[in-house]
Amino acid sequence: MSERTKRARHGGRSVRLLSVLIPGIAVGAGAPERVAAQAAVGATEEPATVLFTNATLVDGTGAPGYVGDLLIEGGTIAALGAPGSIEAPPDAERRDLTGLVLAPGFIDIHNHSTTRLFDFPLATTQLAQGITTIVVGADGSSPWPISDYLGRIDELRPTVDVATLVGHGTVRSLVMDEDFRRTATDAEIADMTVRVERGMTEGAFGLSSGLEYDPGFYSSTGELIALARASAGHGGFYMTHMRDEEGGLLEAVDEAIRIGREAGLPVQISHIKAGNASVWGRAPEVLERIRRANEAGLDVTADQYPYQAWQSGLAIVVRSRMFSNPDSVAKGIAAAGGGNRLQIVAFWSEPELNGLRLDEIARRRGMTEVEAYMWIMENGGSGLIGHTMNEGDVDAFMASEWVMTSSDGGVRSAHPRGAGTFPRVLGHYVRERGILTLERAVRRATSMPARRLGLDDRGVLRAGARADLVIFDPERVVDRSTFDNGTRQAEGVESVWLGGVETWSAGEPTGARPGRAIRRAP
Repeated sequence: MSERTKRARHGGRSVRLLSVLIPGIAVGAGAPERVAAQAAVGATEEPATVLFTNATLVDGTGAPGYVGDLLIEGGTIAALGAPGSIEAPPDAERRDLTGLVLAPGFIDIHNHSTTRLFDFPLATTQLAQGITTIVVGADGSSPWPISDYLGRIDELRPTVDVATLVGHGTVRSLVMDEDFRRTATDAEIADMTVRVERGMTEGAFGLSSGLEYDPGFYSSTGELIALARASAGHGGFYMTHMRDEEGGLLEAVDEAIRIGREAGLPVQISHIKAGNASVWGRAPEVLERIRRANEAGLDVTADQYPYQAWQSGLAIVVRSRMFSNPDSVAKGIAAAGGGNRLQIVAFWSEPELNGLRLDEIARRRGMTEVEAYMWIMENGGSGLIGHTMNEGDVDAFMASEWVMTSSDGGVRSAHPRGAGTFPRVLGHYVRERGILTLERAVRRATSMPARRLGLDDRGVLRAGARADLVIFDPERVVDRSTFDNGTRQAEGVESVWLGGVETWSAGEPTGARPGRAIRRAP
């Protein structure tokens, strides 16, 4: 795979300008999924005619589930109703789903499989969760040009449908290049606006920002409002990794809501959280701000992954960007709760240290935690899993009517959310703890993201809707991925259908690859 990458900064997480011109997808040796994926091209992809009987139908709206039958034909849901009420065509396949849940396919509104899909088009860890549609281009980082990327997705034919946003950081990098550590001029903002307009006309669903990362870190609220207006003009929304998820959390929420209000478009707060001990217990205040905004006529929602740990770049720990200043580094580590909460991943200079906490690395090297942090940053930086969140805040966001489910992960993610998010909600938060009802959990993963994207034919079980379906065992569905093995496959999802084509069955991909790019309607 050919990918020209320009990094806005080194030493940690940053927006990457992805010139995604992918001329030929080569299959790497030693990767079974890649080999199987290539062999699978040409598998039967005609929509099936199937009558599912005796299923527990959970329709995605939040309404109570009920036992019934559902018929799919020609890629859509043809009928649904009480057991025995549907007259199926004589040639229809019949499947008895007694004891199983049949729901709309899950929509992951914040997914980072942007380029990894070209290496792993079967997207096994996504199918095992019941995902049928993913949205990439979050956190301010998107493929560019949008039209080229979507065209390559159509050629690739993965197992999931793919939509994208246009990244604020991406267009900022295109305009400002390496001179981004400042406020943009009016002329530069106008140039960025033209590029957002282009991305939207090429099929993007909205504008994303990543304001804790370069180059978005240096942007003004006025710049964001101007670019959000360009998204609004095409019916898009604004998705934001806010400026601060820790000490400045409430102010960051206020900024996100202000952008939506002044630009006149819906707001989606990414991976909502109270990021460290300084804001533990403040989830109710965040949710109250969202409630008031919606009561005032705005359209503000959020998404969340079901874990008490986040993943980013090591640089994010030091908000001042003074990575070689011991006092600044010490302050950042202390705010995170200490080096024992900071797990190093993707440290390619010393890969044998991946998976260890910062305090462990410091002991191994005879350093203080501050010295170990600066040493890693001086040697190219690393990824980071921060174990800094509070269960009570996670529960509060989980129970909110304004919050939907997203992974913030993807294929081959180091964080377990990439392979476990949706089954974890169903297993841990529904079955084991009762934080959510089954119906509300399904709504969070289906009709809520479909509504945000304006995809009226997805996310619900009704006659005429697309036959994007997931079938799972509510007593068995569970995440198996861990912080030591982030790609371990989830269990309990029995079957997945995309447009009436079965993509997952009995714990493995069927080989069919009916996925395509989804473009926002003009």
